[in-house]
Amino acid sequence: MGVSKVSKVREWTMSPGEGLCPQRLVLEHVTSRWGVLVLLALSERSFRFSELRREIGGVSEKMLTQTLQTLERDGVVHRDAKPVIPPRVDYSLTALGREAAEQVRALAEWTERRLDAVVEARERYDEARVPGSAG
Repeated sequence: MGVSKVSKVREWTMSPGEGLCPQRLVLEHVTSRWGVLVLLALSERSFRFSELRREIGGVSEKMLTQTLQTLERDGVVHRDAKPVIPPRVDYSLTALGREAAEQVRALAEWTERRLDAVVEARERYDEARVPGSAG
């Protein structure tokens, strides 16, 4: 028999040390609740912090700051601090970030195209679990 191959999912959950696998960590960053929205917004244009917060909506200042710092550390977001008074900071995507945003956008567009099918599946699932219903 040949050597068994470890699946990508299993590979991404295995870590030589105590931490998460590096691929899994990056995947979590770009697909997090706010990471996806930051990538989608910045794929349109660069934003100042307050503009980005308004564009995304519902994100706290703290969470947006953490998300931007994480994505900047991963090389996905570029932070451009201009030495002017008052200070001006713009956020944009790096080349790596544009590539990630394309992937995230494809998934977002899929959810938009297939939302009706998802809603129908949810309804069937919920109906089957109503007490007293057949199923």
